[in-house]
Amino acid sequence: MENQNHITIVAATDNFYAILLAALIKSIEVNHVSGEPIHFYIIDDGISEKNIQMITGSANPAMFKLHWQKTKDVVPKDVKIPTDKSAFPITTYMRLFAPYIIPADTKKMLYLDVDMIVMKDISELWNTDLQGHLFAAAQDLCEIVGSDWGGIPNYKELGIDPASKYFNAGLLLVDPIQWRAQDISNKVITAINVNMDSVNFADQYGLNVVLHGQWLELDRRWNTFSILNVEDPFLIHFLDIKPIFKSYNTNKTYYDAFYKYLRLTPYKSFKPVSDYKRLFRKVMIKLGKMFK
Repeated sequence: MENQNHITIVAATDNFYAILLAALIKSIEVNHVSGEPIHFYIIDDGISEKNIQMITGSANPAMFKLHWQKTKDVVPKDVKIPTDKSAFPITTYMRLFAPYIIPADTKKMLYLDVDMIVMKDISELWNTDLQGHLFAAAQDLCEIVGSDWGGIPNYKELGIDPASKYFNAGLLLVDPIQWRAQDISNKVITAINVNMDSVNFADQYGLNVVLHGQWLELDRRWNTFSILNVEDPFLIHFLDIKPIFKSYNTNKTYYDAFYKYLRLTPYKSFKPVSDYKRLFRKVMIKLGKMFK
C-alpha cells in the first residue's frame, strides 16, 4: 500500500533546461520546514549523465527520494503526441501522463513545470483540500477563456462561456485516481487533434477545453509569473525568457531569488548564457514539428 505520509511531485525536462530543475528542487528543500519526505518523479527527455548527477546532488537525500522515468517509457505505445504549431517541446505534454508513473494508490500528485522556484513551504500547497475537484490550479495571465491574446480561440464553436476562468497548466495539484478513471489524458489529446487550427499553448489549450469550469482555483501567488511584481509570491514561474539567459528582462528580485537557490547546487558556478541558444532551440523544435 502506498505510504500517504509523503508529498508526491512530478516534473519533466529535457537536457536543455535540466539546470532549472536543480534550482526548483533546492528551493523546495530550503522552504520545506514541515518535515514530510518528498518523492520527486522526474520525466527525463534526454538528460545527460552529467546533469543527472548534478540534479541528484542538488537534492538532500534526507528529504527527497528521486525517481527517474524516461520519456519513451512514460508515453503509452498507442498514443501519438500531437504535432502542434508551437515552439513548446514534447516535455510540455508529459504532464498529461504524470498520473500514470506514480504508484496506483497515490491519492494526490503535484505537477510542476521546471521553470519555477518555490518560495513557501510546499506542504501548504500540498495540504489544499481539493473539495471533490479533479485538480487545483491558478488562473493564467490571460484570465478568461475569451481573452483576445490567449484563452481558447474557438470557444464559440465549442460552446464555452467566454467569461469562464482560464488556468495556467504549469502547476497542477491533481487527484490522479480520478484523472485516470476519467481518461483525461486521451480526452485532452483528442481535443487538441480535433481543434489543431486553434491550438495556441499546446496541452494547456486542450486541458482548458476539456476541463473548463471543473477546477479548484488556487491563490494566484502559487503561480506568480515573473513579468509581475508581487511582493509575497509563494511560487515564481519564469514564463518566456528564463533567468539562465543573458536576455532575461523581467523581475530582478525574482532573478536574484533563482540564483540564490541555484548557488546552493552543483551548478553554483553557472553564468547566464547567450540568447541565441534559446532562439536556436525554438527554431529547431518548430522545424522538427514541421517535418515530423
